[in-house]
Amino acid sequence: MKPMQSRNNFKRGLAAVAATFALIAGAAVAQEPIKIGSFLSVTGGAAFLGDPEQKTLELYVGKINAAGGVLGRKLQLVAYDSAGDAEKARTFTKRLIEQDKVDVIVGGSTTGETMAVIPLVEAAQIPFISLAGAVVIIEPVKKWVFKMPHTDRMACEKIFIDMQSRKFSKVALISGPGGFDKSMRGQCLDVAKKYGIDVIADETYGAGDTDMTAQLTKIKNTAGVQAVLNAGFGQGPAIVTKNYRQIGVTVPLYQSHGVASKDFIKLAGAAAEGVRLPAAALLVADSLPQSDPQRAVVVGYTKEYESHFKSEVSTFGGHAYDGLMIAVEAIKKAGSTDKAKVRDAIEGIRGFMGTAGVFNMSPTDHMGLDLSAFRMLEVKGGNWTLVK
Repeated sequence: MKPMQSRNNFKRGLAAVAATFALIAGAAVAQEPIKIGSFLSVTGGAAFLGDPEQKTLELYVGKINAAGGVLGRKLQLVAYDSAGDAEKARTFTKRLIEQDKVDVIVGGSTTGETMAVIPLVEAAQIPFISLAGAVVIIEPVKKWVFKMPHTDRMACEKIFIDMQSRKFSKVALISGPGGFDKSMRGQCLDVAKKYGIDVIADETYGAGDTDMTAQLTKIKNTAGVQAVLNAGFGQGPAIVTKNYRQIGVTVPLYQSHGVASKDFIKLAGAAAEGVRLPAAALLVADSLPQSDPQRAVVVGYTKEYESHFKSEVSTFGGHAYDGLMIAVEAIKKAGSTDKAKVRDAIEGIRGFMGTAGVFNMSPTDHMGLDLSAFRMLEVKGGNWTLVK
């Protein structure tokens, strides 16, 4: 064999070996799971948020994998229980980024946890979809941060529109100590004048308070109060609702979407009757007309969740569903798990029907919901009903 021919054969052999290794490597990459990172308040005071969120993520990651996964790869959920603690949230987020090397993060049950980790995800340049409520999460816009729930400002506006329709203009506020509570209080005070609302009483309660009768008595004794709005979440609003009835306050009581689950009604008991709040259509899925474009999504999620876990849905689990599905949709659109491409794809989501409403993201709106995504609900007969 001539030297030149020998060298050519050797080169062709090397090329063949290289191609084989490339195919093997490519197949290995194709089999690596797409890692969905999460930190949620599964235990602690905000467990009513985190527990249904984690259950939802586990349920739908399993369903997606059973259907073939995404881009030919399985999803892997890497989740930690932050128990509502901002410092734990930071620790787990660092672990998700540096050790677990997740592709996207869907989590953050509370505003406090979410705000604590934003500097980390922005520095790491990883897409982060928060499940918390305060508007400060996405205003001003942070490049890598998105959120699913309606904002506290939207809740104020939806409530004030309902108050307008009932000819209420003199309103009392009572709020809790958490990040969401404080943010919503501020947002309500900020937009009240826009809706002709005059806040004539403004009371607060502490994290460990188990009786709010003192604050509510002050409100009761404030002349001219036509309605009361409690900006808060967790057990505080249930205590407020019970105390409200115990001391005989008769004007209408409004709560925030921070208690939009059947758990609130169970905690508050008969005192919850007549309470109004803005929430996603998910809580009244079966009451929606067949013509409602959101019905199929919320009814479908409700049936899946309730049949699997034998417990009632909450809007909080619904936010986890929305976050996961938007992350999956973005990965599909990006055609990879390249973080910059996935981020861009999330920002480009338009007309996506979720349990919270229709999402239309943009470079200036990293939530993508408008007021039409909120429904006004009232507790009647121990259940949520649509306000007509």
